[in-house]
Amino acid sequence: MASTAESVSDPARPEPLHSGGRQRGNPWRRPWALEGFTWLYILWSIVPIGIAVLFSFNKGASQATWQGFSTKWYVGNQVTSVLHNPSLHHAVVQTLILGVLTTLICVPIGVGFAIGVDRWRTRTSQGLNLVMIFSFVIPELLLAVALFLLVTQALTFISLGTEAEVAGLVVWNLSWPAIIVRARLVSIGRSYEEAAADLGASRMGAIRRVLIPMLMPAIFASAVLVFSSVIDDFVIVDLLSSNVGNTPMSVYIYSQQHGGNGGPALNALGTIMLAMSFVIAVAGFVGYRIMTRGERGDAKLALTTIAGA
Repeated sequence: MASTAESVSDPARPEPLHSGGRQRGNPWRRPWALEGFTWLYILWSIVPIGIAVLFSFNKGASQATWQGFSTKWYVGNQVTSVLHNPSLHHAVVQTLILGVLTTLICVPIGVGFAIGVDRWRTRTSQGLNLVMIFSFVIPELLLAVALFLLVTQALTFISLGTEAEVAGLVVWNLSWPAIIVRARLVSIGRSYEEAAADLGASRMGAIRRVLIPMLMPAIFASAVLVFSSVIDDFVIVDLLSSNVGNTPMSVYIYSQQHGGNGGPALNALGTIMLAMSFVIAVAGFVGYRIMTRGERGDAKLALTTIAGA
Protein backbone atom coordinates (compact mmCIF):
# COMPACT_ATOMS: atom_id res chain seq x y z
CA MET A 1 0.00 0.00 0.00
CA ALA A 2 2.84 2.35 0.85
CA SER A 3 4.57 1.75 -2.44
CA THR A 4 1.29 2.31 -4.26
CA ALA A 5 0.73 5.61 -2.46
CA GLU A 6 4.23 6.74 -3.26
CA SER A 7 3.77 5.93 -6.93
CA VAL A 8 0.73 8.20 -7.22
CA SER A 9 1.83 11.70 -8.19
CA ASP A 10 0.51 14.76 -6.46
CA PRO A 11 -1.90 16.53 -8.88
CA ALA A 12 -1.11 19.88 -7.31
CA ARG A 13 2.59 19.58 -8.13
CA PRO A 14 3.57 19.22 -11.81
CA GLU A 15 6.10 16.55 -12.62
CA PRO A 16 9.44 17.76 -14.01
CA LEU A 17 10.05 17.14 -17.68
CA HIS A 18 13.20 15.23 -18.51
CA SER A 19 15.05 14.83 -21.74
CA GLY A 20 18.06 12.58 -21.77
CA GLY A 21 18.21 12.46 -17.98
CA ARG A 22 18.30 16.28 -17.58
CA GLN A 23 15.49 18.59 -16.50
CA ARG A 24 14.25 20.96 -19.16
CA GLY A 25 14.48 24.70 -18.63
CA ASN A 26 11.45 26.73 -17.70
CA PRO A 27 9.77 27.85 -20.95
CA TRP A 28 8.37 30.93 -19.16
CA ARG A 29 11.67 32.18 -17.83
CA ARG A 30 12.56 35.85 -18.16
CA PRO A 31 12.76 36.76 -21.87
CA TRP A 32 16.13 38.52 -21.93
CA ALA A 33 16.27 38.67 -25.73
CA LEU A 34 12.79 40.17 -26.01
CA GLU A 35 13.51 42.73 -23.29
CA GLY A 36 16.79 43.65 -24.93
CA PHE A 37 15.10 44.15 -28.31
CA THR A 38 12.40 46.28 -26.65
CA TRP A 39 14.96 48.55 -25.01
CA LEU A 40 16.85 48.88 -28.28
CA TYR A 41 13.64 49.91 -30.01
CA ILE A 42 12.90 52.49 -27.28
CA LEU A 43 16.42 53.91 -27.52
CA TRP A 44 16.25 53.99 -31.32
CA SER A 45 13.01 56.00 -31.07
CA ILE A 46 13.86 58.34 -28.19
CA VAL A 47 17.53 59.18 -28.70
CA PRO A 48 17.05 61.13 -31.99
CA ILE A 49 14.18 63.06 -30.41
CA GLY A 50 16.31 63.81 -27.37
CA ILE A 51 19.13 65.08 -29.58
CA ALA A 52 16.75 67.35 -31.50
CA VAL A 53 15.34 68.73 -28.24
CA LEU A 54 18.85 69.26 -26.87
CA PHE A 55 20.06 71.23 -29.89
CA SER A 56 16.97 73.42 -29.79
CA PHE A 57 18.67 74.97 -26.75
CA ASN A 58 22.04 75.28 -28.49
CA LYS A 59 23.53 78.76 -28.32
CA GLY A 60 24.89 78.54 -31.85
CA ALA A 61 23.33 77.52 -35.13
CA SER A 62 25.26 74.26 -35.36
CA GLN A 63 23.33 71.00 -35.47
CA ALA A 64 26.39 68.90 -34.59
CA THR A 65 28.47 70.88 -32.08
CA TRP A 66 27.20 71.94 -28.68
CA GLN A 67 28.01 75.63 -28.14
CA GLY A 68 26.29 76.35 -24.84
CA PHE A 69 22.79 76.60 -23.45
CA SER A 70 20.43 79.29 -24.73
CA THR A 71 16.72 79.91 -25.33
CA LYS A 72 17.36 82.25 -28.26
CA TRP A 73 15.61 79.96 -30.72
CA TYR A 74 12.42 80.14 -28.66
CA VAL A 75 12.18 83.77 -27.57
CA GLY A 76 15.63 85.42 -27.61
CA ASN A 77 16.42 85.98 -31.28
CA GLN A 78 14.44 88.92 -32.67
CA VAL A 79 14.36 87.45 -36.19
CA THR A 80 14.55 83.66 -36.23
CA SER A 81 13.05 82.60 -32.88
CA VAL A 82 9.66 80.91 -32.70
CA LEU A 83 8.16 83.91 -30.92
CA HIS A 84 9.35 86.53 -33.42
CA ASN A 85 9.50 84.65 -36.73
CA PRO A 86 6.05 85.14 -38.33
CA SER A 87 6.03 81.76 -40.07
CA LEU A 88 7.02 79.82 -36.96
CA HIS A 89 4.66 81.82 -34.77
CA HIS A 90 1.73 81.30 -37.14
CA ALA A 91 2.44 77.57 -37.29
CA VAL A 92 2.03 77.26 -33.52
CA VAL A 93 -1.12 79.41 -33.49
CA GLN A 94 -2.63 77.51 -36.44
CA THR A 95 -2.01 74.18 -34.71
CA LEU A 96 -3.81 75.39 -31.58
CA ILE A 97 -6.70 76.76 -33.65
CA LEU A 98 -7.12 73.48 -35.51
CA GLY A 99 -6.92 71.49 -32.27
CA VAL A 100 -9.52 73.58 -30.44
CA LEU A 101 -11.98 73.86 -33.35
CA THR A 102 -11.74 70.19 -34.27
CA THR A 103 -12.25 69.11 -30.66
CA LEU A 104 -15.23 71.42 -30.13
CA ILE A 105 -16.92 70.14 -33.30
CA CYS A 106 -15.86 66.50 -33.31
CA VAL A 107 -16.55 65.49 -29.71
CA PRO A 108 -20.26 66.50 -29.51
CA ILE A 109 -20.94 64.84 -32.87
CA GLY A 110 -19.11 61.69 -31.80
CA VAL A 111 -20.94 61.57 -28.44
CA GLY A 112 -24.31 61.96 -30.10
CA PHE A 113 -23.38 59.37 -32.70
CA ALA A 114 -22.33 56.86 -30.03
CA ILE A 115 -25.51 57.37 -27.99
CA GLY A 116 -27.69 57.07 -31.07
CA VAL A 117 -26.06 53.89 -32.30
CA ASP A 118 -26.07 52.25 -28.85
CA ARG A 119 -29.50 53.29 -27.55
CA TRP A 120 -31.67 53.38 -30.66
CA ARG A 121 -31.36 49.97 -32.27
CA THR A 122 -32.53 50.03 -35.89
CA ARG A 123 -31.24 48.66 -39.14
CA THR A 124 -29.72 52.05 -39.88
CA SER A 125 -27.93 52.24 -36.55
CA GLN A 126 -26.53 48.76 -36.99
CA GLY A 127 -25.14 49.71 -40.37
CA LEU A 128 -23.64 52.91 -38.98
CA ASN A 129 -21.44 50.85 -36.67
CA LEU A 130 -19.01 50.71 -39.59
CA VAL A 131 -18.60 54.48 -39.42
CA MET A 132 -17.21 54.14 -35.89
CA ILE A 133 -14.12 52.39 -37.24
CA PHE A 134 -13.93 54.48 -40.39
CA SER A 135 -10.60 56.15 -39.64
CA PHE A 136 -9.06 52.82 -38.62
CA VAL A 137 -9.95 51.16 -41.92
CA ILE A 138 -9.52 53.89 -44.53
CA PRO A 139 -5.91 54.98 -45.20
CA GLU A 140 -5.42 58.62 -44.23
CA LEU A 141 -3.81 59.48 -47.57
CA LEU A 142 -6.81 58.11 -49.48
CA LEU A 143 -9.22 60.08 -47.30
CA ALA A 144 -7.13 63.24 -47.66
CA VAL A 145 -7.10 63.00 -51.47
CA ALA A 146 -10.86 62.35 -51.50
CA LEU A 147 -11.51 65.36 -49.26
CA PHE A 148 -9.26 67.55 -51.41
CA LEU A 149 -11.19 66.60 -54.56
CA LEU A 150 -14.50 67.08 -52.76
CA VAL A 151 -13.58 70.55 -51.54
CA THR A 152 -12.06 71.76 -54.81
CA GLN A 153 -14.59 70.20 -57.20
CA ALA A 154 -17.95 69.88 -55.41
CA LEU A 155 -18.11 71.77 -52.11
CA THR A 156 -16.48 74.90 -53.43
CA PHE A 157 -18.03 77.03 -50.69
CA ILE A 158 -15.47 75.40 -48.34
CA SER A 159 -12.19 77.07 -49.18
CA LEU A 160 -8.81 75.47 -48.75
CA GLY A 161 -7.20 76.54 -45.51
CA THR A 162 -8.55 76.50 -41.99
CA GLU A 163 -12.13 75.65 -43.03
CA ALA A 164 -11.14 72.65 -45.12
CA GLU A 165 -8.55 71.52 -42.58
CA VAL A 166 -11.07 71.53 -39.73
CA ALA A 167 -13.65 69.69 -41.82
CA GLY A 168 -11.14 67.03 -42.81
CA LEU A 169 -9.82 66.60 -39.27
CA VAL A 170 -13.37 66.24 -37.91
CA VAL A 171 -14.10 63.47 -40.39
CA TRP A 172 -10.81 61.73 -39.60
CA ASN A 173 -11.08 61.94 -35.80
CA LEU A 174 -14.80 61.25 -35.40
CA SER A 175 -14.10 57.62 -34.55
CA TRP A 176 -12.28 58.48 -31.31
CA PRO A 177 -15.23 59.89 -29.33
CA ALA A 178 -17.65 57.44 -30.94
CA ILE A 179 -15.67 54.37 -29.89
CA ILE A 180 -14.63 55.59 -26.42
CA VAL A 181 -18.11 56.82 -25.48
CA ARG A 182 -19.68 53.67 -26.87
CA ALA A 183 -17.41 51.56 -24.67
CA ARG A 184 -18.46 53.65 -21.66
CA LEU A 185 -22.11 53.15 -22.57
CA VAL A 186 -21.65 49.39 -22.63
CA SER A 187 -20.06 49.43 -19.16
CA ILE A 188 -22.80 51.69 -17.73
CA GLY A 189 -25.73 49.71 -19.06
CA ARG A 190 -29.33 50.89 -19.16
CA SER A 191 -30.33 50.54 -15.50
CA TYR A 192 -29.73 54.18 -14.58
CA GLU A 193 -31.80 55.48 -17.48
CA GLU A 194 -34.59 53.03 -16.67
CA ALA A 195 -34.57 54.18 -13.06
CA ALA A 196 -34.81 57.81 -14.19
CA ALA A 197 -37.71 56.89 -16.49
CA ASP A 198 -39.50 55.18 -13.59
CA LEU A 199 -39.16 58.44 -11.65
CA GLY A 200 -40.88 60.36 -14.44
CA ALA A 201 -38.00 61.57 -16.60
CA SER A 202 -38.39 61.65 -20.35
CA ARG A 203 -35.89 59.91 -22.59
CA MET A 204 -34.05 63.12 -23.38
CA GLY A 205 -34.26 64.18 -19.74
CA ALA A 206 -32.68 60.91 -18.63
CA ILE A 207 -29.90 61.39 -21.16
CA ARG A 208 -29.26 64.98 -20.15
CA ARG A 209 -29.44 64.55 -16.38
CA VAL A 210 -28.22 61.00 -15.87
CA LEU A 211 -26.38 59.62 -18.88
CA ILE A 212 -24.27 62.62 -19.92
CA PRO A 213 -22.78 63.19 -16.41
CA MET A 214 -21.85 59.51 -16.27
CA LEU A 215 -20.26 59.78 -19.70
CA MET A 216 -18.08 62.77 -18.79
CA PRO A 217 -14.89 60.72 -18.18
CA ALA A 218 -15.20 59.16 -21.64
CA ILE A 219 -16.05 62.52 -23.20
CA PHE A 220 -13.01 64.09 -21.55
CA ALA A 221 -10.74 61.25 -22.69
CA SER A 222 -12.02 61.48 -26.25
CA ALA A 223 -11.42 65.25 -26.29
CA VAL A 224 -7.84 64.68 -25.17
CA LEU A 225 -7.26 62.09 -27.89
CA VAL A 226 -8.79 64.25 -30.61
CA PHE A 227 -6.74 67.30 -29.62
CA SER A 228 -3.48 65.35 -29.40
CA SER A 229 -4.20 63.65 -32.72
CA VAL A 230 -4.69 67.01 -34.43
CA ILE A 231 -1.38 68.34 -33.11
CA ASP A 232 0.73 65.81 -35.03
CA ASP A 233 -1.54 65.24 -38.01
CA PHE A 234 0.25 65.78 -41.30
CA VAL A 235 -1.38 64.18 -44.34
CA ILE A 236 -4.82 65.78 -44.18
CA VAL A 237 -3.68 69.28 -43.25
CA ASP A 238 -0.90 69.15 -45.82
CA LEU A 239 -3.34 68.60 -48.70
CA LEU A 240 -6.03 70.96 -47.39
CA SER A 241 -3.83 73.93 -46.44
CA SER A 242 -3.49 76.83 -48.87
CA ASN A 243 -0.60 79.01 -47.69
CA VAL A 244 1.94 79.51 -44.92
CA GLY A 245 -0.59 81.43 -42.84
CA ASN A 246 -2.73 78.32 -42.29
CA THR A 247 0.05 75.74 -42.17
CA PRO A 248 0.37 73.92 -38.81
CA MET A 249 3.60 72.89 -37.15
CA SER A 250 3.79 69.37 -38.59
CA VAL A 251 3.54 70.54 -42.21
CA TYR A 252 5.86 73.50 -41.66
CA ILE A 253 8.57 71.36 -40.07
CA TYR A 254 8.42 68.82 -42.88
CA SER A 255 8.42 71.39 -45.69
CA GLN A 256 11.36 73.35 -44.27
CA GLN A 257 13.44 70.32 -43.32
CA HIS A 258 12.72 68.61 -46.63
CA GLY A 259 13.76 71.75 -48.46
CA GLY A 260 17.10 71.90 -46.65
CA ASN A 261 16.17 74.87 -44.48
CA GLY A 262 16.40 73.09 -41.16
CA GLY A 263 18.03 74.57 -38.10
CA PRO A 264 17.75 75.02 -34.35
CA ALA A 265 14.58 77.09 -34.80
CA LEU A 266 12.86 74.07 -36.36
CA ASN A 267 14.13 71.97 -33.47
CA ALA A 268 12.53 74.48 -31.11
CA LEU A 269 9.26 74.27 -33.04
CA GLY A 270 9.35 70.48 -32.88
CA THR A 271 10.10 70.63 -29.15
CA ILE A 272 7.04 72.84 -28.63
CA MET A 273 4.98 70.34 -30.59
CA LEU A 274 6.31 67.47 -28.46
CA ALA A 275 5.72 69.39 -25.23
CA MET A 276 2.13 70.15 -26.22
CA SER A 277 1.41 66.47 -26.85
CA PHE A 278 3.06 65.45 -23.59
CA VAL A 279 1.21 68.04 -21.51
CA ILE A 280 -2.12 67.09 -23.07
CA ALA A 281 -1.48 63.38 -22.41
CA VAL A 282 -0.51 63.96 -18.77
CA ALA A 283 -3.45 66.30 -18.19
CA GLY A 284 -5.77 63.76 -19.77
CA PHE A 285 -4.45 60.95 -17.60
CA VAL A 286 -4.72 62.97 -14.38
CA GLY A 287 -8.15 64.32 -15.30
CA TYR A 288 -9.51 60.90 -16.18
CA ARG A 289 -8.20 59.49 -12.90
CA ILE A 290 -9.90 62.25 -10.92
CA MET A 291 -13.20 61.95 -12.78
CA THR A 292 -13.36 58.17 -12.33
CA ARG A 293 -12.11 58.09 -8.75
CA GLY A 294 -13.49 55.10 -6.89
CA GLU A 295 -14.37 53.11 -10.01
CA ARG A 296 -11.18 51.06 -10.05
CA GLY A 297 -8.15 50.47 -7.91
CA ASP A 298 -5.33 51.15 -10.36
CA ALA A 299 -4.34 53.42 -13.22
CA LYS A 300 -4.38 50.84 -16.04
CA LEU A 301 -7.83 51.78 -17.30
CA ALA A 302 -7.00 55.49 -17.34
CA LEU A 303 -3.71 54.85 -19.12
CA THR A 304 -5.21 52.62 -21.81
CA THR A 305 -8.16 54.97 -22.34
CA ILE A 306 -5.99 58.07 -22.79
CA ALA A 307 -3.65 56.05 -25.03
CA GLY A 308 -6.63 55.15 -27.21
CA ALA A 309 -6.28 51.42 -26.64
